[in-house]
Amino acid sequence: MRSLVVLPTYNEAENVLLLAREVLAAAAEIEVLVVDDASPDGTGALVRGEMEREPRLHLLERAGKLGLGTAYLAGFEHGLKHGYDRVLTMDCDFSHKPQYLPQLLAGMADHDMMIGSRYVPGGGIENWPMHRKFLSGFANVYTRVLLRLPVRDCTSGYRCYSREVLERVDPFAVRSSGYSFLEEMVWRVQRHGFRIGETPIIFEDRVRGQSKISQDEIYRAAWHVLATALRPSPAGRRDGR
Repeated sequence: MRSLVVLPTYNEAENVLLLAREVLAAAAEIEVLVVDDASPDGTGALVRGEMEREPRLHLLERAGKLGLGTAYLAGFEHGLKHGYDRVLTMDCDFSHKPQYLPQLLAGMADHDMMIGSRYVPGGGIENWPMHRKFLSGFANVYTRVLLRLPVRDCTSGYRCYSREVLERVDPFAVRSSGYSFLEEMVWRVQRHGFRIGETPIIFEDRVRGQSKISQDEIYRAAWHVLATALRPSPAGRRDGR
């Protein structure tokens, strides 16, 4: 089973090679695609240099800062085009530890999508102030209730999708290009009748570089979840219902 880990990057020169090496060491079946949004700090150049020594490392350079959701879509398109069986997504700031990759992949034996979850037993958050923990917890309750999702961590970007999921749920029709992309994707996967599993992770705030999420993005995500809840479910459930 060939697996592709997609790393969206913008100004991650301090992290990208360290993380890519740890990801590649986690499992022999894994390859890495860095989707870089023209980082002015030289992130793309570092990856190009490393590719000369590491054939499992790939780079997709984009013309500008186009957003997290579109970076995921670019990674999905690359994964489908090049025949990968699974596509994984994770942050490039070490908030998502590569040590959890084997559990995500193992969970795919019984599921069509796996989520690295902070909110199942054994999961948690480290080095976040109380107000950020409250905001994250509230966002997940808000999303679960409005979208009627049986998932504890709807906003985690640490995920593994089967090829069938990406072919069936049409991620390219997702209407958000920001962090709410994650919430709509899990809604689409669940509404199509696919099996979603969660494995516990400890999420740790970045120690290098700067966070990219803004308060405006949080507000947009909240409105997008509400708009999604008011839309009809996507057609074509896997189980026929």
